[in-house]
Amino acid sequence: MPAVLTPLLPPRRQLLAPGDPINGHKGVDLGDGMQLVSMRMAICQALFEEMTANDKIFVMGEEVAEYNGAYKVTKGLLDIFGAKRVVDTPITESGFTGIAVGAAMTGLRPVIEYMSWNFSMVAFDQIISNASKMSYMTGGMFSIPLVMRGPNGAGPRVSSQHSHAVEALYSHFPGLIVVSPSTPYDAKGLMKTALRQNNPVCFLENELLYNLQQEIPIGEYTVPFGVADLKRQGKDCTIVAINRCVIWALEAAEALAKEGIECEVVDPRSIKPLDIGAISDSVRKTNRCVVVEECYQTGGVGAEICAQLMQTCFDDLDAPVERVTTTENPMPYAENLENETLPKPHRIIAAVKKACYR
Repeated sequence: MPAVLTPLLPPRRQLLAPGDPINGHKGVDLGDGMQLVSMRMAICQALFEEMTANDKIFVMGEEVAEYNGAYKVTKGLLDIFGAKRVVDTPITESGFTGIAVGAAMTGLRPVIEYMSWNFSMVAFDQIISNASKMSYMTGGMFSIPLVMRGPNGAGPRVSSQHSHAVEALYSHFPGLIVVSPSTPYDAKGLMKTALRQNNPVCFLENELLYNLQQEIPIGEYTVPFGVADLKRQGKDCTIVAINRCVIWALEAAEALAKEGIECEVVDPRSIKPLDIGAISDSVRKTNRCVVVEECYQTGGVGAEICAQLMQTCFDDLDAPVERVTTTENPMPYAENLENETLPKPHRIIAAVKKACYR
């Protein structure tokens, strides 16, 4: 069956400017079954609802309890569920990741927060050698229902030690699911799906999207893995963008529309599994493609998308696929240099014009 791109933004589900930044899991009731939530609130709401429904789910990580999380994503959960299910840990990613893997093997459903996915590299052996392989190595005797979440990619002027985007790194290894939401709607729906999985999930957020608000349903819904989303319709060029790059791609598309270039913006939402069918459908429509990501170009997610498009859309492309990535240097601290390093709208606009021979 051909993949279906489902538009994300019907009239009552629009992205809004950052507003009420921290309010636990309680959204603002707008009536008609809709609520206004921020990105952090949407994730907290998903945790609250699933922890209420399943007492095997528990949260642990650095400062997730007493401090409500470094970015306040777990605000209020300690008061509701208590210290046995919302657990502060020492600064030892390898240690609490190993504990989580063991807990998952015994039937619990842990959620661990990395204060930054940059710090997950300290636990790389636990994630790759244990979490991703345990079910295979035991012939299915043990499943690992583990969700690993936290902010990914560059923050504002945090320099080179806190600015890695890890989606390409973790999607390389079989056994891991890798998802990366760009909106509150997707964040809640994908998190609820992740919390019901029996496989380890790398849930990649972005600290600069935590305040982003959106109208979403109050009622129950989930977002499936492996289904891309159409964020904007267009006819001249497909922009495939991941996580925060979706916001930059939409900004670029609005600017390009004023010059007569209508771009279609596709958000994969999950990196592994990847909905290459939906991406291919869009490229067959526009005949051009630009892939935007915060990973480095060498070995990035965009490299995989380009390779698969060569198999599915080679005869449909009127120009080579362009890639906009973080430039291959350690992240500078200076704001002006950071702006040139990241795949910001001005770089996306230039790539689209190149693809369109403009």
